[in-house]
Amino acid sequence: MFDIDNLKFDEKGLIPAIVVDSVSKKVLTLAYMNRESLRISIEKGLTCFWSRSRQGLWLKGETSGNYQHIVSITTDCDADALVVTVEPEGPACHKGAFSCFNDTVYESDSLSEFSLEGLLELIRDRKTEKKEGSYTTYLFEKGLDKILKKVGEESTEVIIAAKDNDKKETIYEIADLTYHIMVLMVEAGISIEDIHKELASRHVIDKKIKQEKMASDSD
Repeated sequence: MFDIDNLKFDEKGLIPAIVVDSVSKKVLTLAYMNRESLRISIEKGLTCFWSRSRQGLWLKGETSGNYQHIVSITTDCDADALVVTVEPEGPACHKGAFSCFNDTVYESDSLSEFSLEGLLELIRDRKTEKKEGSYTTYLFEKGLDKILKKVGEESTEVIIAAKDNDKKETIYEIADLTYHIMVLMVEAGISIEDIHKELASRHVIDKKIKQEKMASDSD
C-alpha cells in the first residue's frame, strides 16, 4: 500500500485528482485535493476536494446529494497526481451533466472510440427515435417475443461454434449474442450498471466463500 506521505503536493499544497466512473471508466471531473481533503476522502469513503475558488474543503454531494463513493485511489509513477475511481450517486458536473468532459475538441476520422455504453446508448436511440431501415428499430417494433427469439437463436449459434472449436466463429457469434442481449436490456429497462452491480455482489459472495473455505481447511 502506497504511503500518502510520499505524495508530491505542489507549492500550494495541492495535488490534481482525476475522478473516473468505476463502471463506464469515463472521466467525470478534474479536481484538487490537499492533505486534509485526501484524509477526509479516505476516512469517509467519499470524495472531498479543496475548492480553489472558495478556498475551502468541499465534500462532493454535501449540498447536492450527488455523492461519489470511492472504490480506489491510485497515484502515478511520479506520485504527483491521483486517479480516484468512484461509484457516483448523481451528476459530477455542476451544470447537471454526468461528466464535466463533454465538448469534443478533436476527433480522428480514421480512429473511433468504441464502448459497450456507447453501443447501448445507440440502441436506446433506435428505440426512442425510430430510424427507417434500422434492424434495431425493427426488433423493437416487433416486440419482446421477437427479441427473445433472436437471443435464443444466437445462444444456439454460440454453442454450435464453440462445440466445433472454431474460435473466430465463436467470437463472431458471441458478438451477435451480446448485441441482441443489449437490445433485450433496453427493452427491459436494464442498464450496464445494473449488471455490473449484480456481478460485483457475486464477486463479494465468492470471495467470502473462498475465505470461509480457507478457514475451514486450516481447522
